Amino acid sequence: MLHDLTQRMRIDEWMDDPTLDCNRHRQALRGLARLNWVSGSVGRVWKVIRQYMSEQGQNELSLLDVATGSGDIPIGLYRRARRAGLHLKIVAVDISETALEVARHRAALAGVEIDFRRCDILGDNLAEQFDVVLCSLFLHHLEDGPSVELLRILKQRARHLVVVNDLLRSRVSMALVWLGSRLLSRSKVVHFDAMASVRAAFTLSEMQGLVRSAGLESASVWSYWPCRLLSVWCDP
Repeated sequence: MLHDLTQRMRIDEWMDDPTLDCNRHRQALRGLARLNWVSGSVGRVWKVIRQYMSEQGQNELSLLDVATGSGDIPIGLYRRARRAGLHLKIVAVDISETALEVARHRAALAGVEIDFRRCDILGDNLAEQFDVVLCSLFLHHLEDGPSVELLRILKQRARHLVVVNDLLRSRVSMALVWLGSRLLSRSKVVHFDAMASVRAAFTLSEMQGLVRSAGLESASVWSYWPCRLLSVWCDP
């Protein structure tokens, strides 16, 4: 917690290791889903999507969720849309088969229809376009150059809306994430990766610079409690 956070420092997270034991991976995914729930990520993202649908007079959209992990974000969005009488046709991708296995199981238990696919968004050729492209808590895993490339890919895949939800790097974030990761999970993987994620996260000004470099000049970027950044680019 005493590390200097004035400069971004990215280190490999344990969950990015393909040799990580599957049981430890599943436990970590459950812990991260709890952290997402506490942070209100689903509600923040849904508010953006719901506002766009209302403004455009649409009751159905296609959505791509990149690096979906345990699928808690798209599952939550699907359920909120259903309660509102709206429909999201969701494709969710991840590079990890373990994560996709967990996500499919969670979606089945929730009675949610999502097309989960294995995909390396930076390496595979995903030709489809979607009304909305979402990426949550993945950008900070990348160096600056690949982060810009990812944002460009998200824009290419989106017909109308790009939503990026990620961590904010600050001392307050470090303290909250340290406490939250230990209160909400017993996973040592979560404990390590949570702290590594804050050190690798972006500040508000750094995120604004990334979206400009990626050609999303009109994107809005703001922070929200607790310790999150949200970037929204819209092309009606």
